[in-house]
This record gives sequence, structure tokens and C-alpha cells, in this order.
Amino acid sequence: MQKLFGTIFLILILMSLWAWRLQPPPDGKLVWVSDDNPRRTEQIALFNKEQAAGLLNVPGIPPHPPTGLKLDPSNVGLEKVIVQSLGGVGPDIFDCGDYKSLSAYVRSGIALDITDALKARGVSLDSVWDCVKPFCVYNGRVYGWPSNAAVNALWLNQDMFEKEGIPLPAKRPWTWEEFIPLAQRLTKRDAAGHVTQYGFLADWFFLWPICLYQWGGHIYTPDGTRCIIDSPEAIAGIQFAHDLIYKYHIMPSPFEEAALSGQGGWGQGNIKWFGAGKGATAIGGRWWLCTLRDQTHPMQNGKPLPPTLRLRVVECPHGPLRVFQGYGRCALINATSPRAQEALDFIVFMTRKPYNDLINAQADANAAVKKYCDTPEFLHDPKYPEEQDNDVWRDIMKLGVPEEVSPFVDGQAVQRILDVQLDLVKSNQKSPADALHTAAQKINAEIQKMLAQDPVLRRQYEALTRKSSGK
Repeated sequence: MQKLFGTIFLILILMSLWAWRLQPPPDGKLVWVSDDNPRRTEQIALFNKEQAAGLLNVPGIPPHPPTGLKLDPSNVGLEKVIVQSLGGVGPDIFDCGDYKSLSAYVRSGIALDITDALKARGVSLDSVWDCVKPFCVYNGRVYGWPSNAAVNALWLNQDMFEKEGIPLPAKRPWTWEEFIPLAQRLTKRDAAGHVTQYGFLADWFFLWPICLYQWGGHIYTPDGTRCIIDSPEAIAGIQFAHDLIYKYHIMPSPFEEAALSGQGGWGQGNIKWFGAGKGATAIGGRWWLCTLRDQTHPMQNGKPLPPTLRLRVVECPHGPLRVFQGYGRCALINATSPRAQEALDFIVFMTRKPYNDLINAQADANAAVKKYCDTPEFLHDPKYPEEQDNDVWRDIMKLGVPEEVSPFVDGQAVQRILDVQLDLVKSNQKSPADALHTAAQKINAEIQKMLAQDPVLRRQYEALTRKSSGK
């Protein structure tokens, strides 16, 4: 089996090298592998302008000629980045969206350790939101800088509330017990009993972690030595997420989601369904505006049109605990790039006010540097006066908790296990208790598998377990 994987890996490297040979000669610009969000164009233009003007030079560090930056959206993906980088044809900069990907990049030798480089440039991760720091730090060393940051809030379709004569929820903390009757009133069915409008939409991969943490559950023990996702608190949280579909009937089941996808028009996904008027409320991030502004602020030939969607935002409901999961994107530098030092300009760029102000203005989630989410320009953007709730996005960031991680297990393996078991819960094929017991057993087995392969991790693990047992 190992020979098979080795052969496949070699073939992938050879294919990447061959593809590289077919590319036109390089133009000297730094290459950034990221998604093809149209906002990247303006972000790259700003970087190129600041670098050319020498604004990214740091006193005490010899400057270099401007390189410029260009986007490569065709090679997004962990496997592509690793294979191409090991083959010597990888990008200079690439995105990372979670700790499990970061650990894979670091362990493969692809991510550049920038701990000392940040210190030399006088910047620190202390300035960014806590919930995105784990995407940048591995075993106490810094490997990246957050491009943006997000904590989900609750989107409201103002027209649907007004049609039912229901006042919009106030901007205050509120509970699921308060929310559920409201969402039930906003769930509409036709004469045959089919739902025509859901009171609540939520991506399952966003919903279950919220419920897990709000009910006091955790994935790991604080030292990361054991998976405890089958605790009574965790089971109660996932049971509640399940109940929103099958007990309270305020959000679609997988079968009903498939029916929504088959209706055409806006296509698949809760951001699309919410924009198409299929739900009165929805859990989502501020980055949804990258799509929804086409409806809230439509333009034609450079002239504004009446909005087809009016939105408001409030804090998500909470359970026994008032906590929410944070997330975001992080930029890493390729350790194998011959221009890794030049790529540090991009890190400096993301720490500065112009970039963070641009992220906020574009609604590409929130600026990762905290202080730039507390400016008059962020709270009241004159270009979008109808967006009255930016204070909600700022305040909820303070309640965001980071992704739970363990240094003793392969994050990719953990994600596969959780995806399988939690999807069985969502589809009502397995009880939360059974699914989480299975997940915990499999993840703990993966921990032992990792320890058997890494003597250094084994020693760290044994030191922690002896300490926790008092020995």
C-alpha cells in the first residue's frame, strides 16, 4: 500500500512539473494561490501600488526591487500546493483556512516559519482576533498572517418580517428558546404541506460547532491528548442541532435541501437560497455581502436600482453558553520559494491600515486586525448607508472562539471522521450519541496512530498525560 501511495505521489509531481513546463515564462511577479473572488483584483492592485511606492519597506531591513503580485486561482487546494511546491514549481504565497491544513503544510516542510521575521518587522499576532490565531501558529511558531476574520451572525430578511407583522429582533443577546417560536411563525407551507419558506437556514458545518460549544461540549481535552466529543454536553448540543430539523421543523433536511437545489435559479447553498427568498433568517458571515450586495445595492450602467432584498443583522441565538465559532483565511509563504523573502512584503501589507480598510469596505468578512473594525468608516460606510448593523459584526467577533485543535493527531483524518459521523446525524441515519461515540473512538485511535509514528510527539504526549494524572 505504501508503494502504491508513493507511486501516485511521484506521478502527481511529474504531472505538475510537466504542466509547469507548458506554462509561459515567468514574469517576475509573486504568485498568490487564492480563490477567484473578484475582490482579489482590488486587493492585488493595492499591494502592487504600495510595494511600488516603497510603503512596505521596513527600517533596518534591506529593501528589494518591487516584484508585483498576481493571482493563481487554478491551483487552490492542499494537495496541489504541496505537490507543486515539493516539485519546485509551487506558488510564493498561498491561502490556508484551518489548522488541519496548516499542520499538513508545516509537516510537509512547505510553510515558512515567519516568527522571527514578524518580530524584525515589529508586528505581532496580538493585534488580530483570537479566533483566527490557530490558523497561523503551529507548535508555538508563527507560519502565517490572517487575511480576514469572521464570526457568523443571524441574517434577517426584513421584508418577510414586515409581511408577517413581526417586529425585527432587538440587538441584544437572545436564546434559542426565544428564537424557535419566531422561526416557526416564519416557516410557511402550501396547501399540500410542502415548505415554501423556511424560518431558518444554516449550513450544517457551521451549525453543529455552534451548538457543540454553546452546550459546553468540546472536541478535545484542554491538553489535546484525548477526544471527548462524546461527552454528555457535546451530545446535548448536537441533539439540539438535530432537533432544529426534525423536531422544530424550521430548517430543511438533506432531502428538502436537494429539492431546493433542483428548483434552479439561484442554485445550491444557503447563501443562494436566502438571497432567493427561501428563508426568513440564516446563519452566515459578513462575507455573504460579497454576493448579496448584488441585490441589496443593485446597479445598472453605473446607476443604482431599487433593492430587491433588504437585510438586517442580529447576534445569533445562544444556548447555555454565549459563545460562537470564529474562522477566516490565513496567508502562508512557501518555504521552497526562491522569493520567500520578497513574499514577506505581502505579510507586511496585510498588517497595514489600507489593506484592512479595504477588506472591511469590500465586506470580505472583517479585517483581521482588531482596531480596524472599530473605525467610523467600518461602522458607517457612506457607500452602503443601508448596512446599519456593522456594530453587530464588530461585537460578535469578541465572542468568537477558535477552532479546537490537537497537536497529537492528523487534522485531515479528524475532519473526515467528523464529516462522516455528523452527516449521518444530519440525515437522521444515526443518533447524536451513537455518532459521537463512534467519532471519539476513531479520533482517539488516530491519536495513537500518530504517536506510534512520531517519537517526539509521543514524549510530549506522555509528559502531559503524566501531569494530568498527577504522577
